[in-house]
Amino acid sequence: MEKERLQLQKSLELYEEAQKLSPGGLMGIRRPYNFVPGEYPVFIQRGYGGHIIDVDGNDYIDMLCGYGPIILGYSEPEINQAVIEQMQSGFCFSLVQPVQNELEKRLIDLIPSAEMVILVKTGSDATGVAVRIARGYTGKPKILRCGYHGWHDWCVEVHGGVPEEVSHLTVEFPYGDLDALEQALEQNRNEVAAIIITPVGHPLAQPVIPPPEGYLRGVRDLADKYNVVLIFDEIRTGFRVAMGGAQERYGVTPDLSTFGKAMANGYAISACVGKAEIMRVAEKKVFISSTFFPNSLEMVAAMKCIDILEREHVIEEIWSRGEMFLDKLRKLVAGSGVPATVSGIPPMPFITFDKVDEQYGERRRCFYTEAIRRHLFIQPYHHWYIAYRHTGEDLAHALNAIAEALEVTRKRYPVK
Repeated sequence: MEKERLQLQKSLELYEEAQKLSPGGLMGIRRPYNFVPGEYPVFIQRGYGGHIIDVDGNDYIDMLCGYGPIILGYSEPEINQAVIEQMQSGFCFSLVQPVQNELEKRLIDLIPSAEMVILVKTGSDATGVAVRIARGYTGKPKILRCGYHGWHDWCVEVHGGVPEEVSHLTVEFPYGDLDALEQALEQNRNEVAAIIITPVGHPLAQPVIPPPEGYLRGVRDLADKYNVVLIFDEIRTGFRVAMGGAQERYGVTPDLSTFGKAMANGYAISACVGKAEIMRVAEKKVFISSTFFPNSLEMVAAMKCIDILEREHVIEEIWSRGEMFLDKLRKLVAGSGVPATVSGIPPMPFITFDKVDEQYGERRRCFYTEAIRRHLFIQPYHHWYIAYRHTGEDLAHALNAIAEALEVTRKRYPVK
């Protein structure tokens, strides 16, 4: 049965105001056209556990998790308290505080590729640092990339504001295809500084792809063969696929890697880590600096988040719940009569709609409309997440909402 549209008056009023204050009202992937305009909230008031509440008072089970940083849940008391205590000592100085060393030692202990660490703020900061270090170390200009690695000039396709001279230094290759990667290396022989790859593939709006058997090892071997730096972008997979990231779970160690998102449960911190020989070019040869990189609140939050992840065996629990969720999700979709594909790994499930006819876009829109009306917050173009505070009841509600949304979609847009 179709549900009525949610009341979103305050959210839409704030969005109208926001468009007068900022280009587009808000930036990038959070703009309404990336959801279902008029059906999804635009402004959130607060969060608790695995839920968010919008400015109109609608309560949702949130499986987008802030696009990944929320590994535990919203408003975690232990993390908040640790941050409040640090505030009392100050957190922004002309010099660094000792917690920097403490967190860097922690990351070196946990991450296989980490011999040295540079702490920054965002995922784009971290991948930008890794690429600059790779170029400084090798003296070569080109980067081979696979997937999304941030918003900086080197890692986006040609858009307004990005000179072609810069974009031509980045070459994209498809995930899972070793022949294509080797072809790109051959075509750009002696010009490639680094290969940067997300270990678990996530093309935009496409199925989330676990690494095919032997693929990551093959990428490692090709990087060695062509003498280029291998970078794993673990901004999404770090502290979620395993404590030490996908490199730990799948047993392949890159030269450099980047971590962020789940590392501090929503606080703005990320890291570039890697082999000491390569990282040391940042001592004199490569310039990296920011006023806010040394701020300690985020470091304290990361330390406490890692404490909880280890103490509560959070990753193992998320994988266990995620395996159950993915199994039931596959059965729901298979029995729904809706042409769709379930993909992902247990912590990161997703549904995409198959292009069997011209109505696949309408099916997607209908499904996500019915899901949000049932108070399940998921995104049409980005995989979902399972957080530690998602209860059994939350996940059961999510599956029920998905089942009902699929049924409405099947009836409204049958395959002819």
